[in-house]
Amino acid sequence: MTDPLLPVCIIGAGSSGVALAKALKEQGVHFECFEIGSRIGGMWRYENDNGLSSAYRSLHIDTSRNNLGYSDFPIPDTYPDFLSHYEVMDYLEAYAERAGVLPHIRFNTRVEDVRPAGDGSWNVRLQSGEVKRYRAVLVANGHLWDPRLPEFTGHFSGLAMHSHHYRTAEPFKDKHVLVVGIGNSAVDIAVDVCKSAKSTHLSTRRSAWVMPKYIMGVPIDRWSSFFMRKWHLPTRLARMLVQRFAYLAVGNQARYGVPRPKHAIWQEHATLSQELLPYVGHGWIRIKPNVRELQGTQVAFDDGSTAPIDAIIYATGYRTSFPFIAPELFEVTDGKVALYRRMLPPALPGLFFVGLVQPIGPTIPLVEIQARWVASVLSGQTQLPDTRTMHAEITRHHRHQAERYVGSARYTLEVDFRDYAKQLRGDIQRKKAS
Repeated sequence: MTDPLLPVCIIGAGSSGVALAKALKEQGVHFECFEIGSRIGGMWRYENDNGLSSAYRSLHIDTSRNNLGYSDFPIPDTYPDFLSHYEVMDYLEAYAERAGVLPHIRFNTRVEDVRPAGDGSWNVRLQSGEVKRYRAVLVANGHLWDPRLPEFTGHFSGLAMHSHHYRTAEPFKDKHVLVVGIGNSAVDIAVDVCKSAKSTHLSTRRSAWVMPKYIMGVPIDRWSSFFMRKWHLPTRLARMLVQRFAYLAVGNQARYGVPRPKHAIWQEHATLSQELLPYVGHGWIRIKPNVRELQGTQVAFDDGSTAPIDAIIYATGYRTSFPFIAPELFEVTDGKVALYRRMLPPALPGLFFVGLVQPIGPTIPLVEIQARWVASVLSGQTQLPDTRTMHAEITRHHRHQAERYVGSARYTLEVDFRDYAKQLRGDIQRKKAS
């Protein structure tokens, strides 16, 4: 039996780590939080000195203000509909200050190793060499910092970089630029670059549904919320209805030059952009299929075309990495993530992963619910099931993912906000997870 007097360790002080700290503090659970940077914020702190932030200068969040914030700390209406990374940081700092969690965070402290102590507790080794013992370790280091690069045949003689390292369009002025990918970051960067580049191409294997950020002057996620909360529509039907509204607002995306994907909109994480379709329609951005071969100073595509390219920006996603956990103990590949309630590896009691989700819906409020669930478990208020029940729940989740989402590494961590939040809240209310 793990000593209940031992503290709990939190790794990372981004939006997930701060939410965990607040939830544990409210439940009277003693904890310590370690952050390798000098301030909170994680990926939202532009040029974060922890070296892990992927934020670019023009980044704005894709969840509107009303749906973005923590439940007990609404974002003031003095902020715009879609906050910039600077404004997200202002909000997170105010939240952490009000929660009184900053004194519990050790900044400029890197966790080097996490492993079971053999008696149910966990040993955490810091960069200084100090080893500390905890009854649980809560991993909140984020999953958007370790770049995943594609493997194309041939070679490229120009500038090549992952979007993780992109900051401004200045280095790409008067160049022929190729952006690979059609997620939110890829589209933002293509729009940013094309205004000063000589030419901008965007390459995509299967295309994506491109939704505007506004429909009739109202943020698109507020339409989804209205249909689900007021009309009590399931997520799939609500998304299909919003798609119809978007079609009335912008028309057929193929008419602009962005192919319509073969999969349904509810099978993917739609790409939000108010600007992509007009820029493609004006010829500022040219859509290309998948890269067939790199040919030195040009790139060949699957449709047989080629284009001169000076620089490639790979917006091709991220690996989910935990450099402080030995791979033989736990790792995430492009396959399935075996976590009960998307947080617990059944074979490693006391280890929790928080924020390791890619929700259909807002992330920060969902992470807050995860944090409250973890705090309820660690304070003894919510009982966990046995290992067999955990594995059965994981199997059901994997089956659901395979039936619902596009078969891609991008959807390994996908969850539906409403369904998942309902699960966690139900566990807390029943005081027993199922």
